[in-house]
Amino acid sequence: MTVVSQVILQADDELRYPSSGELNNIKDYLQTGEQRIRIVSTLAENEKKIVQEATKQLWQKRPDFISPGGNAYGQRQRALCVRDYGWYLRLITYGILAGDKQPIEDIGLIGVREMYNSLGVPVPGMVEAISCLKKASLNLLNAEDAAETAPYFDYIIQAMS
Repeated sequence: MTVVSQVILQADDELRYPSSGELNNIKDYLQTGEQRIRIVSTLAENEKKIVQEATKQLWQKRPDFISPGGNAYGQRQRALCVRDYGWYLRLITYGILAGDKQPIEDIGLIGVREMYNSLGVPVPGMVEAISCLKKASLNLLNAEDAAETAPYFDYIIQAMS
């Protein structure tokens, strides 16, 4: 949910107008809109490149994942892993657009540990994968945009750890 939606819903629940502090939060959110759109555009336009680089980094760090018996052994399993990496990257863009981590929580993190555990996917491996996605993504951004983006990746990493 965006800052604007949160302010409106909270004020309405309390039958009041938004406070000056809430209006300042909306103002700050709107002022960062161009940056958020720039970041999301860069990530979306480079999704394939980011996922390929992150996958390459992960397989170099953890060749056991793609070896016989590993969770990413075989074309089908690798394709599923790569699909998940793209999904997490897209989830990051939702949070950045909203200027809030709540979409990440609502759409992607509720039950994620349980799901991966039930599928036999090692959660620490997913944490490593998200770290690789973070590194590949931040390398495409300028320092200011990277600083704005990193906490969204860190939020997922922390939630899975």
